[in-house]
Amino acid sequence: MTSTVPRRDTTGSADLGALFAPRGIAVVGASRSPGKLGAALARSLGGFAARGGHLALVNGRDATMHPSVRAAAGAGPVDLAMICVPAPACPEVLAEAAAAGAGAAVVCGGGFAEAGGPGVGYQEKLAAVVAETGIRLLGPNTSGFLAPHAGVTASFVPGVAQVRPGRVAVVAASGGVNHALAFLLTEAGHGVSLAVGLGNGVDVSAPDVLDHLADDPDTGAVALHVESVADGPRLVAAVRRLAARRPVVALVVGRHDVGAFAASHTGALATSWRTTRAALAQAGAVLVGDERELVDAVGALSVTRARPARAAGVGVVTAQAGPGLLLLDDLSGRGARVPELAAATQETLAGLLPPLTFQLNPVDTGRPGPELNRVFRAVAGDPEVDVVAGYALHEPDAVDLVAAASEGRVDGVPVVLGLGGTGDEVVRARRALLDAGIAVAADPRGVAAGVGALLADARVRARRADPVVPRQVPTGAEGPHDEHAAKGLLDRLGVPTAPRRACASRAEAHAALTALTALGGPVAVKILDAAVMHKTEIGGVHLGIADGAGLDEALDRLDAVGARRYLVERMAPAGVDLVLGARRDPVFGPIVLLGLGGTTAEALADVAIRLAPLGPGEAAEMPAELAGHALLDGWRGGPVLDPDALGRVASALGDLLVANPGLAEIEVNPLRLTADGLVALDAVVIPQEASDAQPDR
Repeated sequence: MTSTVPRRDTTGSADLGALFAPRGIAVVGASRSPGKLGAALARSLGGFAARGGHLALVNGRDATMHPSVRAAAGAGPVDLAMICVPAPACPEVLAEAAAAGAGAAVVCGGGFAEAGGPGVGYQEKLAAVVAETGIRLLGPNTSGFLAPHAGVTASFVPGVAQVRPGRVAVVAASGGVNHALAFLLTEAGHGVSLAVGLGNGVDVSAPDVLDHLADDPDTGAVALHVESVADGPRLVAAVRRLAARRPVVALVVGRHDVGAFAASHTGALATSWRTTRAALAQAGAVLVGDERELVDAVGALSVTRARPARAAGVGVVTAQAGPGLLLLDDLSGRGARVPELAAATQETLAGLLPPLTFQLNPVDTGRPGPELNRVFRAVAGDPEVDVVAGYALHEPDAVDLVAAASEGRVDGVPVVLGLGGTGDEVVRARRALLDAGIAVAADPRGVAAGVGALLADARVRARRADPVVPRQVPTGAEGPHDEHAAKGLLDRLGVPTAPRRACASRAEAHAALTALTALGGPVAVKILDAAVMHKTEIGGVHLGIADGAGLDEALDRLDAVGARRYLVERMAPAGVDLVLGARRDPVFGPIVLLGLGGTTAEALADVAIRLAPLGPGEAAEMPAELAGHALLDGWRGGPVLDPDALGRVASALGDLLVANPGLAEIEVNPLRLTADGLVALDAVVIPQEASDAQPDR
């Protein structure tokens, strides 16, 4: 790298055309030794040359090749440089490529920051060249990318030429995952429009590629693989922009990420995996749990989409009962609604199917026959059905499944069909179904994954517009807060709290006891100290105090643990405890978290997360995401949650954090649901300086 490289005009540098649709490519470090990286890349790019692209091989030690990128550019346009030289030489070669007019480069090899040691410096030098020249860089430490529609297989991995053009784009943190998904998509009959492995992401990152894909006519849906996030708001914004145009399906790595225990339950529960998934879902992405589900989900969405609906109904048609039960069970686990078919639909089916088959939904046809197309049409036409999920083994002597599924379609009602079998005939049948606009899977689980993706996508698009309207919230809230001060903030937000008094002496505590018990019921007596986060653990909370003797005993115990002030508070009635917190995530910024209260949430990790600020309507949807949400719906005669009331509290908490940069976190735990509504029983406020002093969460 030299300082004489001219600074490149970076206006419009977000355009990745030079990278993904180059007119010419130079392979720097090309080799005639078959086992070397440069040789493998040259072989892979042979198809690009065969289509008329300018492919230049660069190696100063081989007289049959170009001695430099500049020389290669003299023979034809070089938009993209594939750099296959050792890590120490890469920065200088990258600068040379920029000087020769290349708009983009890929550094495939490793030995950079991922290797530590001097590799960190090599990567910093690459970043400096990018900043100085404006050249777009993919990598380093990546296996490249595939752009089959453009005829570019910029990868050294064997078999990449077999990846067929398709409607699915892959944006993966890992080059290995990128190729694995591309191969799986090809096997499933889909192929790819673009498949990118980001590697170390010195320059080109996931948001860059997502923005590029928003205007790509060859892409119908996008598979996003995320390992870590450098800039959360930028990723969320890119997903939101793209999801408004075409579906995005996201797989986030790190399910078992367990951080150190933080000062609050909110901090302990908001792991990077949960927060990243929640942020992407809020931006409009469909979430999946593994790579196979990702392929089935994005494959289905690249072919078809359901109408926007909050609770779309699924009609299930199966040619074999056993696989049908597997499909139904998987759909139920995903929360899909499988409604009983209307009487008119049942009457139609009764005239088509043997009397012993089940016809209410799911519809079991027995061994399918020529009537299968009419069965599909009857189910798809039911007023409660928005998506049809089907499964059948490949039995061409019994029925033409491609014809039956195609003829049985109803406009606006997508079909996801599982076609079981093996061999070339099955492969051809699956591709024929895809060409007809029918999503295909190989097994019941794949059908359920595809249907689940259609339903999630329909919910996202039906989500009511809930604009975030700025509201007046307390500002200037900094410094430590004891429980009384923290609840004062809640009072100003309109969050219900129990009657209480802060007491600096025993006499004041006795006066508070008299006043509060006059309202009915006993009181709780607590240590009042902003430095004590977990009062119960040190014996700083005493419940059920009803008289002066009990109060004195409690105060003695509080004095023994260092109490200088006391909080006397009327006890709330029994109910269901929640934890509601807002904190500053180091990657995504302010977030709001809801879970079942206290240690229950921590043990079960049953939480819902949103980015703040958020409107009350969107916040009101959080309780339904909890696995234990039945406890909030009058379980065994218990109280019933008003989601809108919870939404107002959660939204206000997020607004408070956003409006007060001096606060790191505020948590209400427990927020008790009682027969009279919600009431905050405890609150913790953590200022930024105190948060900075905590161990990394």
